[in-house]
This record gives sequence, C-alpha cells and structure tokens, in this order.
Amino acid sequence: MTHGARQDPYDQEIIRNALVAVGDEMFDAMARTSMSPIIYEALDYSVGVTDGKGDLIAQGNGTTVFLGMIDSLVRDILAKFGERGDIRPGDVFISNDPYEGGGTHLSDIAFAKPVFWEGELIAFTVNKAHWVDVGGMSPGSFTTDATEIFQEGLQIPTVKLIDEGREQEAVFEILRSNIRLPQDSMGDLRAATAACSVGEARLHGLLERYGRDAVLAAMAGLLDHGEAMIAAELRKLPQGVFEAEDWIDDDGLSDEPLKVRVRVEISEDRFLVDFSGSAPQAPGPINNSRTGLVSAVRTIFKALTNPRIPANGGCFRALEVVCPDETVFTARRPAPVSTYWETMLYAEDLIWKALAELVPDRLTAGHVLSVCAIIIAGDHADTGEPTILVCPLVGGWGAMHDRDGLNGQFSVADGETYNIPVEITEARYGVHVEEYAFHDEPGGEGRHRGGKGVVLAYRIRSESATFTGSFGRFKFPPWGVAGGRNGSRNYAEILRQGQRSDPPEIYGKAARFPLRRGDVVRCVTATGGGWGKPEDRLPESIAEDLRNGFVTEEQASSYGA
Repeated sequence: MTHGARQDPYDQEIIRNALVAVGDEMFDAMARTSMSPIIYEALDYSVGVTDGKGDLIAQGNGTTVFLGMIDSLVRDILAKFGERGDIRPGDVFISNDPYEGGGTHLSDIAFAKPVFWEGELIAFTVNKAHWVDVGGMSPGSFTTDATEIFQEGLQIPTVKLIDEGREQEAVFEILRSNIRLPQDSMGDLRAATAACSVGEARLHGLLERYGRDAVLAAMAGLLDHGEAMIAAELRKLPQGVFEAEDWIDDDGLSDEPLKVRVRVEISEDRFLVDFSGSAPQAPGPINNSRTGLVSAVRTIFKALTNPRIPANGGCFRALEVVCPDETVFTARRPAPVSTYWETMLYAEDLIWKALAELVPDRLTAGHVLSVCAIIIAGDHADTGEPTILVCPLVGGWGAMHDRDGLNGQFSVADGETYNIPVEITEARYGVHVEEYAFHDEPGGEGRHRGGKGVVLAYRIRSESATFTGSFGRFKFPPWGVAGGRNGSRNYAEILRQGQRSDPPEIYGKAARFPLRRGDVVRCVTATGGGWGKPEDRLPESIAEDLRNGFVTEEQASSYGA
C-alpha cells in the first residue's frame, strides 16, 4: 500500500500530533543542553522537521523570525547535495549563509540532519540558533557600521559538518579558530546536533511503529490540513488592494532615512504582497535577504489567518511574495546584513499597518518593532575572563480597538523568547543591572493606550568595555490608529560615571562604543501606538495609569487636550 492509499484515520491523527510533538521535544532538548544564555534562557533559536522534499512539517518556535528559513535550508541542501547523491545516513549539514541556505545574519547558525528509513530519505530535522560570536570586526559579530559582509564574521556555506557519522575535524577547527568564545559555541554546536538526533530518533520510532506509508501519509495530511485551515480564514479577510509606506531610520552609516512600501492584494484564494518601490540595498548593515523577507511575510500572514494551528508548509501555499532584487528587503552579496532585523521587521509592519483598521480583532497599532539587540563586551569584573553579553530587549505593543497594548513584550520577531534573568546577567557577565522598570515617557495616548516600554540600565564594573546596539524606530516611533497618538522611540543613553551629560549622549545605533568603570548604559524601549482619540479615554483608565506609574500627572492632564 502506498502512502496515498487509504489510511486508518485514528492512526493518522495520532501520527500527525506526534510529528508536531517531535518539534517540541527537539526544542526542549536544545534548551537543556546548550551553554549560552542567549539560547537556554532567551530561547533565541528554532527547530523543525521537513519532509524529504523540504516542505515544513512541524516547527518548535522560540524565534518566529526563523519561520521561513528551516525549509529554505533543506531545499538548499537538496539542490547542492541531492543532485549528486551526496546525502547519506549519519550526515549533518551546517550553514549560516544569509544569501543561500535560509540565512539571516552570520550569527544565526543552522544545522540539518537527513532522516532515512530502509535506505529512503524520509525527512530532515533542523535547528537554527543565535551564537554569541562568530568572529568579525566586532565582539558579538553584529555591528551597526559594517560596509561588507566580510567584516561581520565567519561565513559558512552549506557544508557537511558530519559525513556518514564521521566528524569533519577541519570544519570544527575552522569554527574554533574564528570565534571569540569557542568553548561556549562548541557546546551550543553539540546541543544543536543533539536536538537534531532527538528528532531523528522520534521519527524512527514512528516509522517503526506505524510504517513508512502511514507516516508519509500523515506528513502529506498535515500539509493539506494547514492549507485548508488557512484557506478558510483567508476567505474571511477583506478583499481588495491595500497599501502602506514608512521610513527606516537609516542604514547605520549615514543619517538618511530609507523609504519602504508594500502593496497587499487579497482575494479568496491568494494573498499577494509586493514590496516594489522600496529603497535599494544600503551601504550599511540593515540589509535583509530574500529568505528573511519570506519569513517576515509568513509571520504576519499566519497572524492574520490562523495563528493557532502549528505552522507547516501547507499554511503558506496561498501566499505570494514579490520584490525586485537588490532592495533593502532583498540584498545581494556582499552587502552587510548583521542588523537585518531592523528591515525584516518593517516587511511585517508594513502589512500590519496596511490592514490594522480592517482587521482590528487580529492586529494592534504599531509596536516596539526593533529587537533592540545589544552587546556589552569586555573582561569579567571578577574573573578577568572575556565575556560577551548579547540579548534582545522588551518593549510596548500597540493598543487594540478594545483594549490597551501589552506592556514589556518582545518584538514580533522574537516570538516566544524570554529575558536573560538579572541574576544570570550579573553572574555570567560581571555587570551590575542598576534599573529594570517601565518608563513614564509620553507616547501612545489614545482611547486605549499603547503598551509601555522599559528602561534597562547596566553599570560597567570592569576597567573597560564596549557597547554595540541597534535601536530601530529611534526616529520614527510606532504608529497610532484611529486618532491614537504615536508611541515613544527606542534609544540607548550613555551616562558617564552614572551621570547624565548635557546634552545627553543618546543613540539609535552604536558600534563598539568605549565604556569605563562606573559608566551606565541605559536602554529605553518604545511605548506602542495608541488606538482611538485620547480625549475618549475613560477617567477610571487614566486614574489606573497614574496608580501604576505609567503616566505622570502632567501626561494625564494632556488627555483631551
């Protein structure tokens, strides 16, 4: 019996749920075995399973930004190695190439393991995670002033890390020799390959219990189910053509903003997005790859249709993404890409902005948008060992038509990620977390207010350190809806010896900024946009904002002004 033949419906349902669970178990295995807090605490990674042709079957999400990259990597492997018959049991592939293999920036390292059954390629298990460092001119390997990708770290084309169970020692040695914290990163590498092996073992268990035909049928059924569930929701969306435009702050090298735009065409069976007319690729590192663009669109498409079902390739059959080559959304080698998220997230946000008022039960006003990722690099104040603190920050989400925005949440790119706890930050990196609180800066006023951003301040305890950070929406804050005011901006402030200067040292982007003992890096994230006119906000809601410290007396009095 072929897998296209009739299968027992009860077995099929069990297998389909088990396939989704494979992604979840791989995810947990990675968290338990990695060595870097950016992975085991912040959960800046994702795992997944594809079928043998590269269609996404199941994904375990930490970082939603990787939604279009797991299957893209597998298709690159199939194109490069499958055509010459060089995919074998026991292989493990590695890649971080932003321009091929499903890459983003060089810090995100992907691994894929083919799964065979009785000599047949059945599936791939895949893992993609952010490494603390991959070399390059800046500790932490992302920077805001790169002019070409060669400055951003070690480039790894899609190659075999393990060949039929034999580790390729030359590849391991190249990795160890080009990264600043090899012990941690090699530990993360072992965690990644272990997670892929866990997925392989679970798939073998399903194949042994239910047989090849039933498992392949279940994979096909998951894809068809995803397509059907999304199609039903797509028909409920407003039909027509919708447009939006916005401005990216700058590329990190100049102060010139970059205009971006989208045209969204929705019909009963197709969701087409066209980014034609957006700015050309930039000299600085805010460029995004085409794979990143597809991932961004997939994320917002899923949010608009059915965010509750597990993501798989069938969910995106109705989606079409159009964009010319060599724009900021579709840069070409050797353009720098290390702060790609600043642009990638605008792809989501433009569609969001175009449809927010039309789909108010699904979409908010503008949110923090930027990952607001930072790097503090230097020697540990207590041990003298080199350390590199890398972490994303939380901020405010926009209000909705019927409620206030969410306070202190990660950007949509980060999805199900978490803070690195204060205790771990101080112990691992030798800095002192001086403040972590909601701020009371104005912005996001409306009938329903935007969610509050935060202030997170690090005091330097070592003799010297450097600070790198990228805070998008520094110049163009989150947008309001239906008369709601724009939110506040993202930025970093440097306090010399803990004291504010006059004028204050405020930055949207900083690259390897020199710090001394006692200096404070004060990171401030955006409050989301408001929804509805501020004068319509209920007095009891304003009173509650005052009690919670979200607004000052002066700001409260501005409602209705």
